[in-house]
Amino acid sequence: MELEGKIIQINPIQSGQGKNGTWKKQEFILETKSQYPKKVCITAWGDKIDTFGLKQNEEVRVSIEVESREYNNRWYTDVKAWKVEKAGANGGNGTYDSSEPEILPPSNDPPMDEAPFKIF
Repeated sequence: MELEGKIIQINPIQSGQGKNGTWKKQEFILETKSQYPKKVCITAWGDKIDTFGLKQNEEVRVSIEVESREYNNRWYTDVKAWKVEKAGANGGNGTYDSSEPEILPPSNDPPMDEAPFKIF
């Protein structure tokens, strides 16, 4: 799935220790381009943070995966970026990451009691 829009906010990197070692993530807010723009909080995990080279006010196309999980009878949804490229970039020109999707195993997620989750 892809979203296009402008990065309107980049949050600080968060990190911690999980049972499989250190993890880090960074959330950024994308405002979509449409008649009724929407704001979407997207998460970049691990080494992707540096690879994407996110910049505020930049127009981008983000390839995402959406996943929900249940914890204590509540549902939590994550929107994870696996590729970010400048909007209008063609043929790899301006592409920050052209690799295949990196699907992180659930064990790389922070422990449920430590994670700052957003409910959508």
